[in-house]
Amino acid sequence: MILGILQARAGSSRLPGKVLKPLLGAPMLARQIERLQRSTRLDQLVVATSDQADDLAIAALCAELDVPCFRGPLDDVLQRFHLAAQPFGPSQIVRLTGDCPLADPALIDELIELHLAGGYDYSSNCWDPSYPDGLDAEIMSAATLDLLAECAHTPTQREHVTYYIRQHADQFKIGTLSHTPSLAHLRWTVDEPADFALVEQIYQRLYPSNPAFATDDILALLAREPQLATLNTQHQRNEGLARSLAKENHS
Repeated sequence: MILGILQARAGSSRLPGKVLKPLLGAPMLARQIERLQRSTRLDQLVVATSDQADDLAIAALCAELDVPCFRGPLDDVLQRFHLAAQPFGPSQIVRLTGDCPLADPALIDELIELHLAGGYDYSSNCWDPSYPDGLDAEIMSAATLDLLAECAHTPTQREHVTYYIRQHADQFKIGTLSHTPSLAHLRWTVDEPADFALVEQIYQRLYPSNPAFATDDILALLAREPQLATLNTQHQRNEGLARSLAKENHS
């Protein structure tokens, strides 16, 4: 059984309430769930949010969408992730984050296929990024998740679920899905107001005529209207991880 866990929370220092911001009349998180449910390889999707009052609205949205929701620690995301998986007894777990409303279900399926075919402990399309920021997906075996829950101890390892693997890569059989030519310069995640502005423009242009628009459709749009891609180029990939490490190093 392959379980997708979508971690999401309402709190955001740069764009408060971003996952619930209306995107063509529906919360951004609902738009992402709509895309993820088109995956043919995910057997189940669960949203993992925090047990804070701020995230009651996420739990309510999940109930409305009939999507399971698990609530756990705010900062110990690894524990939240691990506990969210337990009721389902999955053999493999796909990690997704709720700031990616352009998530590509076909790409997720491709990653799952690569992971299973290679018998990997952990696979991702963002180890050496070559896809747009915002299409990130990771998959790990249940045994790997159990190991992380036991062995990861630092605040950064607990907050950024799979960071322990990056620090101890020699302990794992790792699969990587990459794209040629690299598209890593494109930013399709939503962390800043400028990011949301870009995603909103993409949805307005593509969704009405094709709700299942794919990565190639977005790339074609950006080729036709290259100015769109400049809306949010001032921000860097993995800024959240960089902040966590800086905080840990100064504590």
